[in-house]
Amino acid sequence: MSRFPREPGRLNPYLAGALSGLLVILSVTVADQYLGASTTFVRTAGAIEKIFGPEHLAKLPYFIKHGPKLDWQGMFVVGIFLGALASARRSKSFKWQALPDMWEDRFGPGRTKRAFAAFLGGAIALFGARLADGC
Repeated sequence: MSRFPREPGRLNPYLAGALSGLLVILSVTVADQYLGASTTFVRTAGAIEKIFGPEHLAKLPYFIKHGPKLDWQGMFVVGIFLGALASARRSKSFKWQALPDMWEDRFGPGRTKRAFAAFLGGAIALFGARLADGC
């Protein structure tokens, strides 16, 4: 039996990994850019801050150089969301859910603890990506 049992209507995870690898190769070959998303979150935060405090944003060296903008990475993040939504709808596995059920085994039934763990994990991952000058 396979380590990753394939349910009807779902893509084989090995095939998905291979396709992701090909996408990275294509991205580097065609656009001379690695796939990444962390810069999009920084730029989105900058765009939101620009609405509420544009004078402060204009003084930050990062935004003087890069500026908040919608670029290929922003479209990549939107595409991830839309692709995941379309895939879940097509496989009839779409479900509105704030946090996965499997997290209940690890963090208990309280939503607050699970939400905090999800936020903290995301913040650490994003911090690490930005620290490494993520794409």
